[in-house]
Amino acid sequence: MKGNGSRLRLLDILRGFAIMGTLGTNIWIFAHMGDSNYIFTFKNSEWWASFQQFVRVLVLFLVNGKLLGLLTIMFGVGLEMKYRQALRRGSPWPGVYIWTSVILLAEGFIHFSLVMEYDILMSYGITAIITAFVIKGGDRAIRRAMKIIGGLHGTIMLLILVFLIYLGVTGGNISLGDMKETVLLYKEGGWLQQIAFRLGNFITLRLETLFVIPMNIFLFLLGIRMMRSGVFAPDENGKKKRKKLLHIGLCIGLPLNMLIFIPGGYFDLPIRYLFAPILSLGYIGLIAKLIEAYEKLWLWSKLEQVGKMSLSCYVMQNVISAAIFYGWGFGLGDKVNSVTVVFIWLAICYFQIIFASIWLKRFKYGPMEAVRRFTSSLIRNQ
Repeated sequence: MKGNGSRLRLLDILRGFAIMGTLGTNIWIFAHMGDSNYIFTFKNSEWWASFQQFVRVLVLFLVNGKLLGLLTIMFGVGLEMKYRQALRRGSPWPGVYIWTSVILLAEGFIHFSLVMEYDILMSYGITAIITAFVIKGGDRAIRRAMKIIGGLHGTIMLLILVFLIYLGVTGGNISLGDMKETVLLYKEGGWLQQIAFRLGNFITLRLETLFVIPMNIFLFLLGIRMMRSGVFAPDENGKKKRKKLLHIGLCIGLPLNMLIFIPGGYFDLPIRYLFAPILSLGYIGLIAKLIEAYEKLWLWSKLEQVGKMSLSCYVMQNVISAAIFYGWGFGLGDKVNSVTVVFIWLAICYFQIIFASIWLKRFKYGPMEAVRRFTSSLIRNQ
């Protein structure tokens, strides 16, 4: 499963799969004009009531939190590769990587301001800075940090789960609140008004970014440990470890994530922020097994190309979605059913595959990746 040179093909395929799958969650926010209730089942939780509701909940079951978890693990893998590169060069660590993370944080702020308020790049930038110092302490520091941070995050989420179950037993309802004003803004407001809204409500809209940092740190470190233990290596040891991940995903992750089908949405938050990453591990094992079985399948090379320019594709898919659904664009938000939303998601993914294929025939890196490398080289040469 190696690509050109020493590059592991599986990593790029997983990144491409994660990027396009992440849109499978975000597309519902765009389609419902910024109303994030629609990536949960707080509203319309009776998935059996209509085919359209079933489609939305089914897609959320497959992707919500799972592909974001996978993407976060892959960012950790990328950090480990940067760390190894620094060791080979004899460069100080974290050194330039801190500035690379600051650039990611700045890119995330621009993306948040101009495109969408649910940007993940800012969170990744902060997480990368923290994690870079953790791995400097070696494997022992990594294990200790995972136990402490993972334990803290897991405890908080389990407490939330107990509270939500209590609400369910007592007949309480949960919701992210009435978002009619937000929906109206994205339906009728102009692009500049939307930018002003995001900047004016920066702290409120970035609360999730702070909330998920412990989980992100854990998953970054998990990706690092997986890389060091040979999970992604194309040898028998790697195959054995990936098979174990598949079993974990199927036997533990799948049943826990199926709790989304229980009406009321009482399990939605724990699923997204605790159970979903377990299924993410299963996806790694499943995709790797499929690649081994059908190595020449055309889909792998397409996902690989998207993965090579994952940052560019992530921003691109959100810009396209905003143009399709928001009022300043084609204004399809709240006008299409769930099946059509899924079709649009797949169409955007297909467009990205075509775009990445054409772009990488002419250029070595994606547009944002090229800017990142250029900026990093300038900093390194200072």
